[in-house]
Parts: sequence; C-alpha cells; structure tokens
Amino acid sequence: MLKNENSPFNIASEGEFLTEALRQFHVQYQSNEVYRQWVDLLKVKPQQVEAIQDIPFLPIEFFKSRKVVCDDLLPDAICFTSSATTSQIPARHYVNDVRVYEKSFLTAFNAAYGNPQDYCILALLPNYLQRQGSSLVYMCHHLIQQSQHPLSGFFLDNLDELKNAIDTLNTSGQKTLLLGVSYALMDLCDLGVKLNSNFTVMETGGMKGRRKEMLKQELHLFLSNGLGVTSIHSEYGMTELLSQAYSKGEGKFSCPHWMKIFIREVDDPLNLRHDDKTGGINVIDLANVNSCSFIATKDLGRLHADATFEIMGRYDHSDVRGCNLMVGGF
Repeated sequence: MLKNENSPFNIASEGEFLTEALRQFHVQYQSNEVYRQWVDLLKVKPQQVEAIQDIPFLPIEFFKSRKVVCDDLLPDAICFTSSATTSQIPARHYVNDVRVYEKSFLTAFNAAYGNPQDYCILALLPNYLQRQGSSLVYMCHHLIQQSQHPLSGFFLDNLDELKNAIDTLNTSGQKTLLLGVSYALMDLCDLGVKLNSNFTVMETGGMKGRRKEMLKQELHLFLSNGLGVTSIHSEYGMTELLSQAYSKGEGKFSCPHWMKIFIREVDDPLNLRHDDKTGGINVIDLANVNSCSFIATKDLGRLHADATFEIMGRYDHSDVRGCNLMVGGF
C-alpha cells in the first residue's frame, strides 16, 4: 500500500499537483508491474520524467485483462467492476484501501454540492443495482447514509414509490438530489412527474439498450422539459477512476483539485493536444494511489481554457488503431 494516502486531497496549487503527480509516477513505476511494463515498452526512462507531458498514460483496456495494482492485493481489497454484455469483458479495478475512495467522493461532493446531510438523495440506478461491484452504487450508498433523510434511498423499478416520495418532497421544499441513469429518468418523465426548484437532477449516462441513444444536448432538453427543471447536472466517472467530475449544466465538467483532464491526438495517442480541439481524454486521478493514476480513456472530449471539459463521444475501433497496435504488442 502506498503511504501518504491523504496527500492528494490536500493539493492547493498547480505546483503541488505536479509534485504529487511526479511522486506517484515514480512510485507506481516501481510498484505496479503492469504500468512498469507499459512504460518500458514505450522506452520512457523514469529519470527523464520531469513534467506532466513526460508521464505515459496507461490505456484503459488493461483494466479488462490485467490486475492494475501496486504491490500485492491485501486480503480485504475491494474489486469494482464495470457493466458488460455477455460478449464483453468487464473492467476490474482492485482497491486495496477503500477509505481512499470514500475520502475522494465525499470530499468532491462536499466541494461541488455541500454537505450530503443537507439533501434527500434519491438514486434511480436499476441496471447498477442488478449486478455486483458497482463503484457508483458504493458511492451513492455512502452518500445516502450521510444524508440521514428518511426518504433517501435506492429505487429499482418501483417508479410509483419514487413518484410518491417526490410528491412529498415537492410539498416539503426539502433540498433533494435525484440521481439516475438516462433511460430511467426518461421513464420518470413519461409518468408526468414534475419537480420544483428544490430538486437537482443528475444523470449518470447510459441508455443500456433500453432506449434509443441520444445526443447529450437532446437528452438534457428532454429531461429538463419533462421534469420541469432549468438544467440537468451530470457526473463523469468510471470504474477505473476513484474520482468524479461534475457538470452543473451545459455539459461542462469541472474536476476536483486532485484530478486533471488532458486531450491527446486521435491519430497519435502519445502526443497531447494544446488547443480546444476534440481528442482522446487522458485523466490524471491522484486518488488512484494503489492502482494507476494516469489513464488514457476511450472517451473523446474537448478541454477549455478554464479547465472545464466536455464529452464529445467515444472512440470507435478504427479510431484507436494506434493505441490498439501498442496494446497488442504488450
């Protein structure tokens, strides 16, 4: 297990972020076999890594085929898994100390939304509840516990019960976070549910084959009109990360101060872009102290001058040819 697990959450400047990122790179190069082999394959000399742009990003695909973990797994390690169809291999993120994840999501939520105790939290996550190992369910479970509101909880397919809870909360004026997957929130719209101004609606993405895929702008317009709210919030997270970015509208996400987004060239995945054009999303998540903090995702995005970012879509198989060639030789 790495030491100083709280240090990422105390970062207060760009200089401190760089210092911690470089520290984690050198530690993870030594203690994470998968990451070390990847860095060596790219012929990167650790002693020459002195800046962010020098750090190699590990393709996210390795979480499906290898144990991306520092040192040995402890007996009480947790394995978070992604959703997958029968033809897919789920990603697996082994977490030796789940307290680091709890510190990450609680600190980030407090910074973005305030104390969970101020909210009633309604989690409409049917497809996540139907499988084991969801990091999103783990997070929501703890936020619901922190909320301590009697109506806080998970809702599977019991939309009528959820509608009754919403009616009560509309009347009471209680500040409420309604968090759900896209198709389930659309189902709620079809029931004619209307929310008042004390509600915050957060979609976590995913039609999961239940409805036709929509552009994010179309989805948010449908939900805001259907539920009667002015904006739709979003959460950007994944199994392979222990941190989340949040959008409070218009699809622009902000990271907590221990997480940064970089954009790489689509056709040359080892090079970072330095403009506002679309490219592949690389993430430095310094909460990943016991796995790998430097992840090249399969998302496409655009980074703005104010450090907010947008999700533009996903790579298709033809677009990742450069990365696939490298992974294939690993």
